[in-house]
Amino acid sequence: MTEEKKDDNVIYVGKKPSMGYVLAALTQFTNGAKEVVVKARGKLTAKAITVAEVLRNRYLPELKVKDVKIGTEELTSEDGKVSRVSSIEIYLVKE
Repeated sequence: MTEEKKDDNVIYVGKKPSMGYVLAALTQFTNGAKEVVVKARGKLTAKAITVAEVLRNRYLPELKVKDVKIGTEELTSEDGKVSRVSSIEIYLVKE
């Protein structure tokens, strides 16, 4: 059960503008979340970092980066090709 609850506080960064993800994280913190995880893969890892930094520098200066995890994930395309992409997870906590 705790794993499902934790997944509620995960922001998956995609192709939308960065501010949409910033607002999603702000909403999580406003609703009482103590920790939010910003996740991204491939070329979008830079956007995840931007989202975390905008949150910390503009909106919630009390936020701290608890942990950053980087890695490589294997994705299989529809035609069966396997490609490896970088991934990042940024753990933000409100103190």
